[in-house]
Amino acid sequence: MSKSNRLYVRKSKHQRVRKKIKGTSERPRLTVFRSLKYIYAQLIDDSVGRTIVSASSLKGFSGSRDSSETAKEVGKLIGKLAMEKNIQKVVFDRSGYLYHGRIKALAEGARESGLQF
Repeated sequence: MSKSNRLYVRKSKHQRVRKKIKGTSERPRLTVFRSLKYIYAQLIDDSVGRTIVSASSLKGFSGSRDSSETAKEVGKLIGKLAMEKNIQKVVFDRSGYLYHGRIKALAEGARESGLQF
């Protein structure tokens, strides 16, 4: 399967899921983007189209660690930032990725820090 075909399949899965998942101010959407090198997470309020908090592995994380461990740390960070904004419940949007590996590690890290989804 070529790279462009995989990207198309993921984007179509994401669009299909996004028809059903909406983030509100009480329960924002926790969305994840995974690149080959980094992982990003955002809490988004879809009612106003605004990002509440975001976290990524871009800065402050050593590259020598396992990428799943880094994803877990990013999940803990996004959870900590959400708790500072008094957000406990979120809707998890895996963006068409399989719930496996780095995506699962990020979700577990966010749950450990107190987020509920």
